[in-house]
This record gives sequence, C-alpha cells and structure tokens, in this order.
Amino acid sequence: MRGKMILYTFPVRTAFIDRDLEMIRPVADIKPLEFTQSPVKLPFYFILQFLQLLWFLPRTSQYLCFFGGYHSVLPVWFGKVFGKKCTIQAGGTDCINMPEIGYGNFRKKWLRKATVYSFKNCSLILPVAEALVKQDYSFDPQINPKQGLLNLIPDLKTLIQVIPNGFDTDFWRDLGKERKPFSFISVATGTSNPSRAIVKGYDLIEKLAERHPNWSFTLVGDSAYFSSNKNVTVLGKMKPIDLLKLYNSHQFYLQLSISEGFPNALGEAMACGCVPVGSAVGAIPEIIGDTGIVIGQKDFSELDNQLEELVSTPKTLPSSQNRIKTYFSFSNRKINLLKALAL
Repeated sequence: MRGKMILYTFPVRTAFIDRDLEMIRPVADIKPLEFTQSPVKLPFYFILQFLQLLWFLPRTSQYLCFFGGYHSVLPVWFGKVFGKKCTIQAGGTDCINMPEIGYGNFRKKWLRKATVYSFKNCSLILPVAEALVKQDYSFDPQINPKQGLLNLIPDLKTLIQVIPNGFDTDFWRDLGKERKPFSFISVATGTSNPSRAIVKGYDLIEKLAERHPNWSFTLVGDSAYFSSNKNVTVLGKMKPIDLLKLYNSHQFYLQLSISEGFPNALGEAMACGCVPVGSAVGAIPEIIGDTGIVIGQKDFSELDNQLEELVSTPKTLPSSQNRIKTYFSFSNRKINLLKALAL
C-alpha cells in the first residue's frame, strides 16, 4: 500500500480517530483531513475539502469517513466518479432521528440528505454497534422507537459490517489503588449545551447527586458545565494519562445516555476496573454484560433502587476489566478493520 494513501475524513478529531490512525499507519499511509461542525463554516470547508481531495487524488487508494454527514458527501462522490472505495464508519448520531431531544442527523433536512446520500453511495458501512443498524428503541418512551440505518433508510443496499470499538488494555488498566467509596464518574464533551447534557444522561446524574449528598460525582469533558449540587465536581477535557488515574480513583462509571453508539469512555473505565452502570441503548448492554447494571427505561426510581442495592449490598460481580479484554480488545478491532479495508 505504500506510495498510495487512504484519506480519512471526520467532522472533529477524537480519541477514536487517533486509535484508528494508530491501527492503520503501520500497514498503510493515511492522511487525516478534519472537516468542521460549524454550520457557518460549511461553504468554506466544502471548497477546501474539494481542493484537498483533488490535490491528493493521484495518490489516493481509498477514502475512509468517520460518521456519515456533510463531510462524507465529497469523498463518497469522488469514490464513485473515480472508482475508489469509500468506507463510512457509522458511530451514533448518523444513525439516529430523535427530534424530541434535538439529537440525530435525520432531524435536519440538509444534514439528512447528506447522510442518506453518503450511506447509499459509499462502498461499505462499518457501524460500531448492531443497534446502529436496526433497533426498536424503548429507553425513553417519548422517542420514536424505529432507529438505526435500516429503519431510517429502508431502501439501503450498501454492504454493512459491524466492527465494535477496541481498547488498549495495556494502557487502560486497574492500577490496584484505593478507590473513594460511593464515587461515580462520567465522561462526555459538549455538556454545557443543555440538550447535549440530557442526551448524555446528566439530568439523571444530577437527581442522584441531589438524592444522595454522601455520594460523590465527577463529570469530565466540559469545564463550562454547571452543577448546583455540591457533591458534583466538574472537570474539562483531560489527557489520557490523567483520565487513567481518575478512573482508578472511582468505584462506578455512569453511562446513562438516552442515545449512544459505542461509548469509548465506558470501555476505558471498565478496563480500569470501574463497575459500570448504563442505560439500555446502543451497544451499552452488550459492553456491560453481567459486570454491572443496565437500566431498561429512563426511570429514576428504578435507577436509584438498583444503585442503592448495589452500593449497600456488596456482591462479587464478574470483572469488567476482563470483559473488555475478552470482547473489545484493540487487537480484535485492528484485525477486523484492516481486513474490511483490504489492508
């Protein structure tokens, strides 16, 4: 593959992007091209991306996109016109239509058109969870239950292959240190936006904090998020090494999202030995398995009762760390991803 390269486009650079680059770079040249999430900047970035794709065209072997959306339209078009493979990794919001909570690509007319065009005309779709392909959603009863690509694009014919995320368990590990009793942690970005905070389940976390003043909660990822509860600590984005230490100082990890694909932070925290507590959406039940608690519906009483039982009645749960090592390892994802990309 040397001499030719993969162009990797995405709306914003994340740890997920960095991990994929780490997997692919030893076997192929890959060029990351960041797009934008700003509607105001869209016209400029379309022009910029077109010029970038044109400039790199002679050296491009294939296109890879993280999520479907505005940023994937031109790579898909270039792939069709110039006979090059274009793969889209579906990650969550690109497979969701939840106007009730202001979430999902399909709730906006032009973003929906861009997303549908991309998925219909790309070569291969690689969702990170089965739930993104097709699901009968039931966690929040106010939301349309028909979610996932095949429900939202019924005539979709593009080949789909699910490849779950993978974690470097040599890095994300239990350090064997003492953890603060009754301590809970959750990680999410953009939560200073109220609708985003609700999507990530922060409304439930705030209720828990109010109900249990002797429990401590740490919310990581957006320093601008505000909590009125004194037992809630808010921290901004953190370097992986600092996040590793923080996971290891907490007993429980909360992933109470209304919608998710495959949440990275949940897997990281479990690999570090946190007991997981999550909602029955996306890949969360599959990730947690029998190592923690999965809440079937957005019901605070159910959540509170199960948590109180968990913290007050010590019981031996299967190792969350071992579950990540067994089912969601870095090596498993790398093998499947490289095979899907024919590398």
